[in-house]
Amino acid sequence: MKSLRIDFGSYFRAVALLVTHPSVVAFPLLAAVVAVLVDQVSPFLTDPLGGLGAGLLGLIVQIVFLWAFGMAIVQASNIWRGRRGSFDEAWHEGRAKSAGILLAAVGFQFVLFAAGLIGSYLGSLVALILQAVAAFFLIYTIPAAAIGGLPGSMALSGSVRAVRANIPGSILLAVVFVGLFIYAPTALQWVTAGLSPTLFALVMAGVKAVVLAYLAFPFAKQYDDVAFRGFW
Repeated sequence: MKSLRIDFGSYFRAVALLVTHPSVVAFPLLAAVVAVLVDQVSPFLTDPLGGLGAGLLGLIVQIVFLWAFGMAIVQASNIWRGRRGSFDEAWHEGRAKSAGILLAAVGFQFVLFAAGLIGSYLGSLVALILQAVAAFFLIYTIPAAAIGGLPGSMALSGSVRAVRANIPGSILLAVVFVGLFIYAPTALQWVTAGLSPTLFALVMAGVKAVVLAYLAFPFAKQYDDVAFRGFW
């Protein structure tokens, strides 16, 4: 088995790479804007039906985010490899992999839903733990589809193998993702407290887009390192 390691440097280099390649933000920003639009129109579509369909719209938004993340990972991977890493290059390559990325995103969401559903029979805490464990082992699902070209269930199994190949690095990646994408935008809400609801939503969308674009670099780097060195 290959030695396990944590590449702390990639997290710092990712900042410089994002600054010099700001177009990586484009795909996540598109997803963030879609999320804001869906949030704005959702009451008009679901309130007359008693909220029916809100969950479906939320699922669609999550899949759009995962697709955009996959496209950003394609571009980030090209940049790590010393290629031009332009938006056009990423779009051309990512478009050919979009179906696989979408299938992987649907599979990821389905497994999380199933884990939560099974765990709910044993209590809400068990459901949360099962979902967290599932999310951890599937953390490379989107990179596996975006970089490795593995569609659907193959991307899921590819993620499990990648996690097993470098558990310490995967733990750090998961912690950074949760800290930056889930908790950091919440912590910044006090700065934008005086904004109108619409402007607040747009600012938060921009923050999430930048965070997701940054995360594309360590996700791409870590999956590249594991995949190209072999899983075992």
